[in-house]
Amino acid sequence: GGDLMVRVGPDAYEKALARPHARRMDFTGRPMKGLVYVAPAGIASADDLRAWVERGLCFSQSLPAK
Repeated sequence: GGDLMVRVGPDAYEKALARPHARRMDFTGRPMKGLVYVAPAGIASADDLRAWVERGLCFSQSLPAK
């Protein structure tokens, strides 16, 4: 309901969790390391949203091509 899910990867996970309004993604009942939820307050401004999208893009661009 309104949270943004961002895949930041295991190396950036703890740093992402330290950001305001971020929390562990645990929709399965277990936290999934490398994935975070960001509450709507954390993406309220265009700059905040852009920063989270860039974090996700940075990780996805580091993955090997399929």
